[in-house]
Amino acid sequence: MFPGIGTLVNVATVLVGATLGVLVGHRLPQRTRDVVTDALGLVTLLIAAATAASVTDPALVDAVGSSAPILIVLGSLVIGGVVGSLLGVESALERFGGWLRSRLLRGGGDQRDRERFVEGFVASSLLFCVGPLTILGSLSDGLGRGADQLYLKAALDGFAAIAFAASFGWGVAASALAVLVVQGSLTLGGVLLGDVLPEAHVAALGATGALLLVGVAIGLLRLRHIPVGDMLPALVVAPLLTQLVIVLG
Repeated sequence: MFPGIGTLVNVATVLVGATLGVLVGHRLPQRTRDVVTDALGLVTLLIAAATAASVTDPALVDAVGSSAPILIVLGSLVIGGVVGSLLGVESALERFGGWLRSRLLRGGGDQRDRERFVEGFVASSLLFCVGPLTILGSLSDGLGRGADQLYLKAALDGFAAIAFAASFGWGVAASALAVLVVQGSLTLGGVLLGDVLPEAHVAALGATGALLLVGVAIGLLRLRHIPVGDMLPALVVAPLLTQLVIVLG
């Protein structure tokens, strides 16, 4: 198989899942859609909790010490959040979602339909692109180690897309573009640069990504809106902070 096959399969499962969700979703009452969204929020919390355990990864602890990993994650979220809010990352994502809807669904729907499309695009893009399987699987695919992780992610994303689209509609299908761009870029990076991130840096990145998923879950559960999009730069800051701590240590 060629590098990038995992991403193409993932994009296909998101599109198929979203289509099925849209076909089924309009037949479901609002209460049922809300229950589906709540279930997705709970499962996202479960995935985040399992991933957050990487903060105690032996490679990370050995590299920076036992107390530094949590501080690295905290610093990454704070610095990344400040940078992202100043750059307006989440607002840009929402504008892009609105632009996509205007191109894909010309002239259809009211303001509420537009909001659902944008919300579905942003929430599903974050869910599909922030997790550790996105990063590790894409790099592994690009390094020629196989796309098994992305195949697993594709199956999970396909089922999630069905549930998301039942609540949010075609915005979920549009998130396949985000999957293609993000995972395709990471796969290309793996092809061009090789194994660039040591295990400790990947663990810090995974723990930071897990907390971003918690933010996505809190939004799905309608507890509070957390601007997770503005915190996305934390995924770049985490490995940089890890390297800084290693150098200073």
